[in-house]
Amino acid sequence: MTSEITRREFLRSSSVAGLGVTLAGLPRIGKGMVNSKIRVLAIGFGRIGNKDLTQVASHSAVEIAGLCDIDTDALAAVSAEYPGAFTCRDYRIAFTDHVDKFDAVIVATPDHSHAPIMLTALENDKHIYGQKPLVHQLEELQLIERAVHAKPHLVTQLGNQRMVYPGRRAAVDILRSGALGKAIVGYVWTGSPGGEFYFNAAHIMSAPSMPPPNVDFDLWLGPCEVRPYREHLLPRVWRSWWDFGTGGLGDWGVHLLDVIFFAYDELTSPIAVKTHAPAPSDTFHTYPCQSTITYSVDSDHFANRQFPIYYNDRGQGPSRASLGLSGDEWADSNMTVVVCEGGVLSLTPEGILEIWRDGQMTPGLEMPGLPDFPQLNHRHAWIDTINGVNTELRTPFSDGVRITEAALLAVKASRFPGQELLWDRASLSFTNHAEATESIVRRDYREGFAPPSFG
Repeated sequence: MTSEITRREFLRSSSVAGLGVTLAGLPRIGKGMVNSKIRVLAIGFGRIGNKDLTQVASHSAVEIAGLCDIDTDALAAVSAEYPGAFTCRDYRIAFTDHVDKFDAVIVATPDHSHAPIMLTALENDKHIYGQKPLVHQLEELQLIERAVHAKPHLVTQLGNQRMVYPGRRAAVDILRSGALGKAIVGYVWTGSPGGEFYFNAAHIMSAPSMPPPNVDFDLWLGPCEVRPYREHLLPRVWRSWWDFGTGGLGDWGVHLLDVIFFAYDELTSPIAVKTHAPAPSDTFHTYPCQSTITYSVDSDHFANRQFPIYYNDRGQGPSRASLGLSGDEWADSNMTVVVCEGGVLSLTPEGILEIWRDGQMTPGLEMPGLPDFPQLNHRHAWIDTINGVNTELRTPFSDGVRITEAALLAVKASRFPGQELLWDRASLSFTNHAEATESIVRRDYREGFAPPSFG
């Protein structure tokens, strides 16, 4: 692709115009890059982290150069598969003692440590594949945005692997094209079940105890204040804790909100958020939540000057009848629905796409004018892009900021249930609520774990 190509020509040639598709020829820049392989450091080996590592390692251009985890048992098990890789428990050691041994980093740690690790990687000129949600704090979105702007040669990828499904990619094209007319409202919800698995586990609050000998709990806490270890906190229940996770809304946001932001570039930053939820807890995320995230828009893509996204957990979706849809069941417990003047788009995380007009349903992939959607390996796309291959990159951190911002606002506003908070990202403040600005925008980082600043 030559420098003479115009933006309009590029957009016309790509079925995912403006959605993080990367031009060939990006430099493969990383400290110490001296061979033909992309040398990868993997940090975090939970259920998702192991999948990330396995998929990335299966790319022929990858060498797994380093492994890092606070759990020595997990570290030993993984290092047996990659005997040539260096190992460490503290990610900071990887960047101080081994920084010239790797070019790219997988970050698959709990939410609260994402920003410190990712920003350290960017400071050291490393490409990043980072798990969702992108960050844990609203302020960290701005830190990431500045870092990405300062390091445009680095390839970043957020872990929303469900965007490989043709139905999800087609949904973006359909909305972006205006085939359903102007957008009126978005409804997005997750089932986020209760119980001990991941979310809504406030009932599991065991007494303080000694961590198992294989776990360095102080390193696991990272930027958070020191507190005692509790059984069951690891490996999953931390997602229910306010200081560590982001609950169901934060965890599922990138898998459900993404197509809306890919379709509509105008949705830059919300102006307000209001979340209805039970009385907040000092320790845990509250549940269930019903959140309204409002954007100010001035575009022919939208029917009004405001575009609301209703983002709920516990499967709280709208009535099908109220939207002119037959049947009484949605296709999945997690859904994305966009209501437009000319019809309704309904989409599952796995890409089951329906278009409803005048009470009649058309399978989304049968809509006229859609391009072919070739098979896409989400994690390999990150490696290919580092190598300068023109491919669909879902999602660079620049897009991940917008998606994560909406999800985090819905989550954080649950601390002030039923109150509308007017948001201004530029000043990192809720302009009508000083207490919210002081309490839910940023954290005080523990000494030694603060992320680097990019000005």
